[in-house]
Parts: sequence; C-alpha cells; structure tokens
Amino acid sequence: METPSSLTSLIEALRCLPGVGPKSAQRMAYHLLQHDVQGAETLASSISFALKHLRHCQWCNSFSEEEICGLCSNSKRDKRLLCVVEMPADLVMMEQTQAYMGLYFVLMGRLSPLDGIGPREIHLERLLKRADEGVEEVVLATNFTVEGEATAHYVTELLKSRGIHVSRIARGLPVGGELEHIDSSTLAQAFIERRNL
Repeated sequence: METPSSLTSLIEALRCLPGVGPKSAQRMAYHLLQHDVQGAETLASSISFALKHLRHCQWCNSFSEEEICGLCSNSKRDKRLLCVVEMPADLVMMEQTQAYMGLYFVLMGRLSPLDGIGPREIHLERLLKRADEGVEEVVLATNFTVEGEATAHYVTELLKSRGIHVSRIARGLPVGGELEHIDSSTLAQAFIERRNL
C-alpha cells in the first residue's frame, strides 16, 4: 500500500525536530491524525502564529514579540552585567536560579567550525556592540562542552581586547552530590576551581 503524499510530507516535517528519527516521526504523525486531531490543529496554528509573530530582541537576541523584550526593557535589571548563553532555554534556566539580575545575550548556538558555525552565525558582532554599551562585566554561561569551551575562550579574547571584564560560571559538584558518585573529571575541575573560605 502506498502512503498518501500528505502523510509522507507530515512525517518528513516531523523529522526536523531534534532527536526524531523516521519511526518516531511516523508514530507522532499517526497519533496526531488518529487520536488527537484537535492537538494537531492546535500545534499547527501555534507554529504558524509563532512564525508570524516572533522575532529576535534587538538587545539580547532571544525570541520576542516586541523589538525589545520585556526582560531587556525591565528598569530593575543591572545594565552593567551581561550574561552570555548559547540558547534561549539556557536563559530560562539562569532566570530560574533567581541569582542573576543583569541582562543577557543569546548566541543562538556555539562555535563549531566542523559544522560550518563561525563567529557570524552566533552573532558575535552584535554581542560586541552590545558589550560596548556600558557593560562592565560579561559573565560567560556557555555549556561545558568542547564547542561551549571554545566559544567561551574566543569570546573572552574578543572582550578582553576591548577592556571588558569577563568571568565564567563555575563548574563543580551538584548540590547534594556525594563524592563517590561524581565522575573524576568533574571532581578534578571542582578541586581546581576551589575557593577560599
């Protein structure tokens, strides 16, 4: 039996999602069409609405319906501090800590030359322009992956050459973690980054 072209198109469209292979996309398509037609319609209209109304904030580069997002326009935020994160989800995680009251810049990725992602693709020119606007300290909160570390190093060199103070979030043991259950590289990094009491 030949699969209808509209079903094939739906399955292929679902495969664009991260971690979704052909079998998962097929299961999702059948589920939406057979068991959750209302959910499928809501999903389709939500995606369409988001594509029409979302843009990048002119200051932080995260998603916003306005030119300047609500976080950037909040007068209570410390404009001297700028936290650099890779993705909007990282910004959300930083906000949930309630430990940071500065502003943000979202790179929308990280340097990865093998994947063709260079300084232009992660908007470094916009970051530098933003940092030159009265920022006293840039806090780098990129992930502790090879690409995240390379991005942090590259950004650090660019900002230091402009005389801007740069710091990096610390790595170490999770709260409540027990030493016997921690991997050796995390434990080694926690030891290297120990602080005086």
